[in-house]
Amino acid sequence: MRRDLCDGIGIARLLNATLVLPKFEVAAYWNESSGFADVFDVDFFIERTKGFVDIVKELPEEIAGKEPFRVDCSKRMGSFDYAEVVLPELLKHQFISITPAMSQRRDRYPLYAKAALCQACYNSLRLNKALEKKGFELLSAIPKPFLSLHLRFEPDMVAYTQCEYDALSPSSLKAIEAARGDRKPWTGDAARLWRERGKCPLTPNETAFILQALAIPTNTTIYLAAGDGILELEGFTSVYTNVHTKSSLLSADDFVAMHGNTKAVLDYYISINSEAYIATHFGNMDKMVSAMRALNGMYKTLVLSRKAFASSTSKGLVGKELASALWEAHKEDFVMGRGTALPDCFCEIGM
Repeated sequence: MRRDLCDGIGIARLLNATLVLPKFEVAAYWNESSGFADVFDVDFFIERTKGFVDIVKELPEEIAGKEPFRVDCSKRMGSFDYAEVVLPELLKHQFISITPAMSQRRDRYPLYAKAALCQACYNSLRLNKALEKKGFELLSAIPKPFLSLHLRFEPDMVAYTQCEYDALSPSSLKAIEAARGDRKPWTGDAARLWRERGKCPLTPNETAFILQALAIPTNTTIYLAAGDGILELEGFTSVYTNVHTKSSLLSADDFVAMHGNTKAVLDYYISINSEAYIATHFGNMDKMVSAMRALNGMYKTLVLSRKAFASSTSKGLVGKELASALWEAHKEDFVMGRGTALPDCFCEIGM
C-alpha cells in the first residue's frame, strides 16, 4: 500500500490532478477494515505534500455522488506516457480511479514528478500518534542490540511460488496444498530451473543455516518481523533461541485487537529502527525498509540470496563447503550503498 501510495502521488503530479485521500483495499483474509487515518497522520501528510500535489480528504460536493471512472494501467508493459494515456480520461470524466502500471519506470518521470513522489514517500508519511506510541513501546521492549528478520514462509506465499519441498512436516505440506488452488507446483527440469533462478522461498531452517554461515551468533537478539502462520518456524527457533515476536512482547488483548495493517506497520516501524535488518525475500516491504534505512544512514541491511543457496545445494555442497559458498555469495552485500525501492530519488532529488 505504501508503494502504491507513493506511485499515486507521482502520477497525480504528472497529471496535475488533485488526489483524494486514498482508501485501503479491504482484504478479507487479513480481517482488514482499517483506513488511511487508522495508520497515518492525515493532516501531516496533506501539509507536507503542499506545493507538490493538492490532496483533499473528501470529494467535492458536485462529484461526491459519482462513481469514479476506472483506469487500469496494471497490465501495460514497457514505457508509456500517463499524460498521453490517462489525462484524456481524467479531463473527460473529472474523477478517475487508477491502478498504476506495475512495470512503469519511475526513473523516466520528469524531475518535478520524481520530487513529488519522493517527498510523499520519504518525508510525508508518518504514523498516527496512537500507532507511533505503540511502535515505540514495542521497540523499547526489545533487548538491544537486535536484528530484525523479515521471514517469509507462509502457506499462501509458498503456494504462489509453485515450489515443492521434500523435508516439510505433513501439516505444513497439507497447509501449502490447501492454499495452492490452480497453481500447481513445477515438476522435473522446470522445477529445478525455477529453484536455481532463486524463485523458491527459504525455509526457516535454511535461513538459520545461512545466518550461521555469515557468523551471526546463535544467541543474537532477533525480532521476527513476520505475519501469522509461518510454517516450520521451529527449524529456525531451535537454532536461534533468542527470538522475539509481536505476540510475545504485546499484551494478548493488544495483539488480538490488531488488524493486518496494524501488525505490518509495527513490523515496518521496528525494522527501520533496528540495528540490523535481514530479509529472506525482497518484496515490497523489504524494498521500502531498505530504502528508508539507507536514507537514514543505516546500512546494516541484507537480503539473503535464494539463488545462491539453490545454486550451491544443486552442486551437492553441504556442511562447511556450503557455508563457505554462502559466505562468498553474501559478503559484498553486508554494506548497502543506497536504497533499492526508489533509487532515482537518491540520485537526483535533494531530500
